[in-house]
Amino acid sequence: MNSFVYSLPVKVYFGKGMLCTALEQELKNVGANIMLAYGGGSIKRNGIYDEVIEKLKSMNKNVFEFSDIMSNPTYQKVQEGAKMAKEKHIDFILAVGGGSVIDCCKIISAQAKLDQDIWELEFKYNQLPSQFIPMGAIVTASGTSAEMNNGAVITHEELKVKTGIWGAYASFAVLDPSYTLTVPFSQVISGAFDTLSHAMETYFGKNECVSDEISETIMRNTIFNIRKLMSEPMDLKARSELMWDSAMAENGLLKLGKVTDFQAHQIEHQLGALTNCNHGQGLAVIHPVLYRYIYKGNLAQFKRYAVEVWNVDEKGLSDEAVALKGIEKLSEFIKEIGLPTSLSQMGIRDINILKRVADSTNISAGCCQKLTAHDIYMILKECL
Repeated sequence: MNSFVYSLPVKVYFGKGMLCTALEQELKNVGANIMLAYGGGSIKRNGIYDEVIEKLKSMNKNVFEFSDIMSNPTYQKVQEGAKMAKEKHIDFILAVGGGSVIDCCKIISAQAKLDQDIWELEFKYNQLPSQFIPMGAIVTASGTSAEMNNGAVITHEELKVKTGIWGAYASFAVLDPSYTLTVPFSQVISGAFDTLSHAMETYFGKNECVSDEISETIMRNTIFNIRKLMSEPMDLKARSELMWDSAMAENGLLKLGKVTDFQAHQIEHQLGALTNCNHGQGLAVIHPVLYRYIYKGNLAQFKRYAVEVWNVDEKGLSDEAVALKGIEKLSEFIKEIGLPTSLSQMGIRDINILKRVADSTNISAGCCQKLTAHDIYMILKECL
């Protein structure tokens, strides 16, 4: 087990009706100028916007709205937000939405305190920002767990790169499962699969340790509650479980003692940069194909995954047969919950795009094997 330092600065307010409690506690001692950041306006239709505005006004806050944050947030949008934050002398950023909104705000928070370009700072000079406008997150769509860490996935349109960049931690996060009731059901399922993906990506990283046992629990619970929602879409208990599964999968706990590189995510990010595809759907297509390609590099862990997560009966089977049955169970589950099983189903059929994705995806050596551009191309071709 590797050495590590663990600290989670995010204070979580979990449960129905926790919004007012959180804002009362967390914003009473911050400045008056609040940036309220959100996406396409669904929070105005579902009532969350009115709830937030009413509370902020009652606390005598000046609200400056920053809206239209898109799925797969762009670097240009980050710069727009940072410019506004500087001009309006924003004291606190309140991100209301899913992972895209929260990720965008993490980088706005950092860029607004910098005189130089944050992309250049991190990728050219290998330095990280150290000052931030404080921010909080109100989660309306779970799955990404963006509220639990300081990593953000941003698409740089000019460079045609979608990748992780480091920004601010939220000082607090509101996780009210009832907010997910207004999210399109397909998005709920897609987000929940992202949670499963986070746990799997960490699980197959190097170094087996106690974190893997926690991962197995999160994976089993996520699978169980996705199935529960498929039969009972309004089940708030299942949604509560999935929302906390999401937070647990990316709050750093599963990564303790591990080395990982999130291969499926890296490939999907570049696919998203070139096609703007749905993140969870892309992961669902890539995962089984990727695992059939690499499973021999960590056969023992794939066998364990099959037995502990999918309850595969190993009696009379070779280790390889057990491992492959686990991957087959994953494929069957993806089909069961209505996610796409091929890129063609997602409208992606251009082989030239796949070649560009393969050539631009960066993979380290944190999993079963370090993938080459050729490996990634072969995986993506099979995904068609």
